[in-house]
Amino acid sequence: MPKRLALPVASYAVLLVSALQTLVVPVVANIQADLGVSATAASWVVTANLLAAAVFTPMLGRLGDLHGRRPVMLGVLVVVLAGSVLAAATTSLPLLIVARVAQATSFGLFPLSIGVLREELPPAKLTGAMAIVSGMLAVGAGLGLTVTGLLMQNGGDYHQLFWLATVLSAVGIAGVSCLPRRKAVATGRLDGVGAAVLGLALVLLILPLEEGNDWGWGSARVIGSLVAAIVVFAIFVVIERRISQPLVTTRMLTHRPIVIANAAGLFLGFSMFAVFLAVSYLVQTPPGPTGYGFGSTVLAAGVVYLLPGTAGGVITAPLGGRLVGRFGAKAALVISGALALLGFAMLAVLHDETWEVIAGAAIVNTAVMFGYAALPALLIQHVTPAETGIANSVNSIARSVGMSIGTAFVVTMLTRNLIPGAPLPHESQYVWIFIVGAALAGAAAILVALALPRSRPVALSVREVEEEEVFGAAGLEIPAELVKKSAS
Repeated sequence: MPKRLALPVASYAVLLVSALQTLVVPVVANIQADLGVSATAASWVVTANLLAAAVFTPMLGRLGDLHGRRPVMLGVLVVVLAGSVLAAATTSLPLLIVARVAQATSFGLFPLSIGVLREELPPAKLTGAMAIVSGMLAVGAGLGLTVTGLLMQNGGDYHQLFWLATVLSAVGIAGVSCLPRRKAVATGRLDGVGAAVLGLALVLLILPLEEGNDWGWGSARVIGSLVAAIVVFAIFVVIERRISQPLVTTRMLTHRPIVIANAAGLFLGFSMFAVFLAVSYLVQTPPGPTGYGFGSTVLAAGVVYLLPGTAGGVITAPLGGRLVGRFGAKAALVISGALALLGFAMLAVLHDETWEVIAGAAIVNTAVMFGYAALPALLIQHVTPAETGIANSVNSIARSVGMSIGTAFVVTMLTRNLIPGAPLPHESQYVWIFIVGAALAGAAAILVALALPRSRPVALSVREVEEEEVFGAAGLEIPAELVKKSAS
């Protein structure tokens, strides 16, 4: 029975990750008004969460490899529960930011959940299971926006969202407690220096992306932070090459399939948040002064326009798994890019009718689902079980950076060159957002098609999987004949 719980528990944990991320996004203005703070100060409720996630995620993924996924997941959920209670009870912005930092540990649940699936499921079921769990990232994001709309209609109190998060975290603790205890798959210790340097580099990268509109995109703070991020990343690579038990191995930084997987993750994160935000703002625009839009409420924007695409993930996520299982991760990623190109192009040209916006957003969300289904399968083909957590953690960071870029890009496009007399963007600004999304989708599809080595799905036997785990857990190099069978 515990083994049968692996998939539903992992799916729930990952759904919780993305729901916690998006629950707060629509209520930043409510928090600002309730606490009597500036818009910039209130935005730190979101920014602090993303920055803390960038620091925690690789550390938690590695801790799961070293000490077992189940205890680390329980520890994470306890911290998330405590943060949710604090956020629900406080009326202080500093304490709310502390609570959101605690909730940021939830980002580590995704790589930990993928590791649980690799431990508990037979090879024949692993690809489909990872696809379902990965699809929960998009489903949870849409669910978070929808629940926020429902709870906040008619002037609801945003504290309700955090009480809901408390209940959801408690359910997660109960579910993870039912998972079987397993030995750690890696030995050694956490590379604390590497984790600290990587965390600093990610903060320097994400902070200007989140604050660029307030600081000015050409300001010394933005440019200086981005340059500093490059320098610190370079220092991180040097450090990792010189220690015996690095947080991220050199092969993980240079192996082409893993590099492309992270680039694809960045694009998928961009696509998901770009379509969420752009469609949400577009349909809420009053058509009177602008000549476009639907004058929709926040609730209708989530339920009518975005929920169909994200809720459809219950179907499209398993379909993505079958796609990966039959044609391989490379084919699934190419199809994902092609679908995103189609969806963004459709939105750029057709957005005057409700069905057009729903269909375009659903196509992009389906593309994200297919891409998310392919990435874990691609990664585990090229890393040992002892590296599963950190490899998926790095990919999670790539997606988070993509989400930050997508958010910053949409907000920047929609706050410049406003219609005279109305604080609203021109229709052409939305069109350009969708055109850029289509262009990036096409570029991602071409990159994967040309640069990713040809792969074909290969199911390992139980014996081969056991051998791979033995070698990986012992920190030994896997024999060449086993690598040929397990990696495409």
